Amino acid sequence: MRDSRIFVIIGASQAGGWIAKTLRAEGFKGRVVLIGEEKYLPYERPPLSKDALLGEAELDSTYFWPPETYPELNFETMLGVRATAIDRAAKQVTLDNGDVLAYDRLAITTGTRPRRLPIDGADLAGVHYLRTMDDTLAIQADAKNGAVALIVGGGWIGLEVAATLSKLGCKSVVVEFADRLCGRAVTPEISAWMLDFHKGHGIDVRLNTGVERFEGDGALQRAILSDGATIVCTLAVVGIGVLPNVEIAAEAGIEIDNGIKVDDLCRTSDPKIFSAGDVTNHPNARLGKRIRLESWENAQNQGIAAGKSMLDKGESYSEIPWFWSDQHDANIQMIGLPEAWDEVATRGDTGDNEFMTIYLKDSKIIGAISVNNPRDLRFAKRLMQAGKPVSATDIADTSIKMQALLKG
Repeated sequence: MRDSRIFVIIGASQAGGWIAKTLRAEGFKGRVVLIGEEKYLPYERPPLSKDALLGEAELDSTYFWPPETYPELNFETMLGVRATAIDRAAKQVTLDNGDVLAYDRLAITTGTRPRRLPIDGADLAGVHYLRTMDDTLAIQADAKNGAVALIVGGGWIGLEVAATLSKLGCKSVVVEFADRLCGRAVTPEISAWMLDFHKGHGIDVRLNTGVERFEGDGALQRAILSDGATIVCTLAVVGIGVLPNVEIAAEAGIEIDNGIKVDDLCRTSDPKIFSAGDVTNHPNARLGKRIRLESWENAQNQGIAAGKSMLDKGESYSEIPWFWSDQHDANIQMIGLPEAWDEVATRGDTGDNEFMTIYLKDSKIIGAISVNNPRDLRFAKRLMQAGKPVSATDIADTSIKMQALLKG
């Protein structure tokens, strides 16, 4: 049976791509249009700071779905164009090429953009940010063997880039304004482990340090740090956080609060407009608060949830946050967003770079982080989902299998 409805998605991102795919998987027969500013089909972003930067992953390998499968997927892609305005009354989207698209339901999956460093010299050639495939290719072109690479920001992106560039033969120098690495994401104990771990791999890490200015004659030649030190370098990658791309939603009068505010069905303040992914601020019943997540898993799963909600098949979306990172020879995974706890249990030896640290409150797991120990983390997540009381002593005892704690 023919369906005359048009569902438009602004943002050919991971979340946007999964909305489109879900609409078809759930049997929607109307028109699906996916709009993207980049010239590429929806692709994975985690490889950008890892395998793609190393040159071990070609662009095609990062696509969620190969180009030849799109006729079967049966959704339209408008790439290399930007949506500039939403007319909610007329239910229309205006594009920067002059086209106007009508919609019956709309999804906004515009993601985030890198926060810019407001200092002199930040526009010099050789100073980069990392968010897109083109960013990765530009950094790769400047990553000459033996070059000094200054990494501004000791968060996930900065540390991943530092590790990858060191594999490419660069000398990586990380400067972090705060007093510890990954301070917004991990606990102080893990920050301390990260510091030792990266130093052990030859990364020069400088905490409590910022960049005053970049200098060079048309291209980067040196950076002057806040402590007066000079770093002679030809490459800099700035990773000091991101900003949600809410402008098009805000200008249309959609409610904004550290992202596009949605309910547990991914609906915005306009019931015909939905949102998912990094740009979205959503309620999380498991954590008992609203959050905006910048994670691979959330972009995919919330995109699927939003697609179902657009078809009035939605269910309350609330998942335990999960993050991961590859740095040097360590696979780091984290669940939850621990802020306050009364017990900490570490399973394994941090010196061996194979362990899991769990944070408990009232004998229940509220978060955990693992290094090269994904199996135990999976059981920790199941314990957290079940809200099952566990003993910190039992968790730390490696003679007790984690799965046994589920049965105890």
